[in-house]
Amino acid sequence: MENNLEQQARTDLGTIKITNEVVAIIAGLAATEIEGVAGMSGGIAGGIAELLGRKNLSKGVKVEVGEKEAAVDLYIVVNFGVRIPDVAIRVQENVKRAIESMTGLRVVEVNVHVQGVVFPQEEKEEETTRVR
Repeated sequence: MENNLEQQARTDLGTIKITNEVVAIIAGLAATEIEGVAGMSGGIAGGIAELLGRKNLSKGVKVEVGEKEAAVDLYIVVNFGVRIPDVAIRVQENVKRAIESMTGLRVVEVNVHVQGVVFPQEEKEEETTRVR
């Protein structure tokens, strides 16, 4: 039996509607599960990508949801030193799998937009040794 929203909507118990916001949250969570993803980006302000906190994951995601299909655009920030194409492919695969398994929608596109890089915090050892 095929599992899609159109079939679910025709049940005797009523209709089922999954909002774009829910699909966006699923996508944001699935993206941030991937090693190398520092977080979602809320856009670029002053030439620097804004890193969103965990409560705002859906703000770094744009989705289009139809009756049977979904398309997703993800705006992410990656950690310095990762191989970006590998991370992006893993993000695409994980997001597609999560949305399809949780909603029954067929994901036709997952576009990954890398908007920034997070650098590791440098130790402030130099500052403490200069000031005594």
